[in-house]
Amino acid sequence: MSTRCRDGRIQPGTSPGLKWISALLLLCALSGCGGHAKNVLIPVADSAPNSTKVGMLVATTRSRSTIQGEMFTGERALAPAFADITVSIPPANVRKIGEVAWPRRLPSNPATDFATLKADEITRDDAKKWLSASVRRSHDRSVLVFIHGFNNRFEDSVYRFAQIVKDSGVHSAPVLVTWPSRGSLLAYGYDRESTNYTRNALETLFQYLARDPEVKEVSILAHSMGNWLALEALRQMAIRNGRLPAKFENVMLASPDVDVDVFRQQIIDMGKQHPKFTLFVSRDDRALAVSRRVWGDVARLGAIDPEQAPFKTELADSQITVIDLTKVKAGDSLNHGKFAESPEVVQLIGARISDGQTLTDSKVGLGDKILAATTSTAAAAGSAAGLILAAPVAVVDADTRNNYAGQVSGLAGPVGTQPKASECTAAGRSKESCRQ
Repeated sequence: MSTRCRDGRIQPGTSPGLKWISALLLLCALSGCGGHAKNVLIPVADSAPNSTKVGMLVATTRSRSTIQGEMFTGERALAPAFADITVSIPPANVRKIGEVAWPRRLPSNPATDFATLKADEITRDDAKKWLSASVRRSHDRSVLVFIHGFNNRFEDSVYRFAQIVKDSGVHSAPVLVTWPSRGSLLAYGYDRESTNYTRNALETLFQYLARDPEVKEVSILAHSMGNWLALEALRQMAIRNGRLPAKFENVMLASPDVDVDVFRQQIIDMGKQHPKFTLFVSRDDRALAVSRRVWGDVARLGAIDPEQAPFKTELADSQITVIDLTKVKAGDSLNHGKFAESPEVVQLIGARISDGQTLTDSKVGLGDKILAATTSTAAAAGSAAGLILAAPVAVVDADTRNNYAGQVSGLAGPVGTQPKASECTAAGRSKESCRQ
């Protein structure tokens, strides 16, 4: 058995156990294996009137915890449990969009931190009542289901979902599905099997939403390993029912840690009537690069190049929209959480859910979609000022760069026109930089 490494790669003769450990240690080194305050789900008083309150229904297959402030562990329960949780999010001048402001110490301070205001375990019947009341408050009677990824404690998933709901501006009834993750980089195998363990429970939830006449629309947002769980539950549902319900409008796959060959078969199994899939990929996703190594060097869906064969044709044939986030910069050192940490992207997700914006025109860039959400505000102001906040996303893709100047000109005259090549090069810039 060879254990020698060349260019950082473990040779084929290396034992599977050593291969797993080496890959996970690499992931730990990349992420820094940092931590934050634990057991934050101890309710505190609502002492910050300017904070935003995000209430959510939680469905989980995790075991109950005996530790105060933890609620649920990373171990597997025999039956699903439910919780009614409200999170307070500090004002915009305290926190950047895309960030979870973890408390430095307990108790949490709602003026500066994400803070738990309510954390009650509830019965299945009470969960149905919560959902019914929340759906009726939604202007379009919609539900957003979020499924977290690998290496997430219970509180991690709660606070991350609260951040997504707040920053996206979505108005759907928020439902968090959290599966048994031990919150450890060395528990990758356990976490993966926990998604399989949760498939039936998630399908049961989907079936309930499909039957509930009060629910008119369902959107699903899954991250990382949670995509495997979401896709498997949808596949089971389609096979059992013969097709997926039309009310399942949007399925957004963020950085999916899914084998591309398996995904291809999952889509086939769902049949011709399937939701509008939006796939968020990033070729610089370091976490998926490690996952690819662990899974035998098979491409992971969230790290493909959507312009390369055979992906481009297959995705087009399946009518799957792809948003390439490779050039988007976010605070995640692994480039694995851009969907939630990039202000532009998380707001795009909210527009997709709440406003029904389609992302199917290959000639319209990601930046255009975000710009569209601010156009009415800019027009009302009589200037292009409303577009300034969205301007940085113009670097995302070529289509956005080509269209951006036209959108600004349409609102406030020719302020966004590009300089002529001769004028640009005369200023001392290269032809290549002028084209960019």
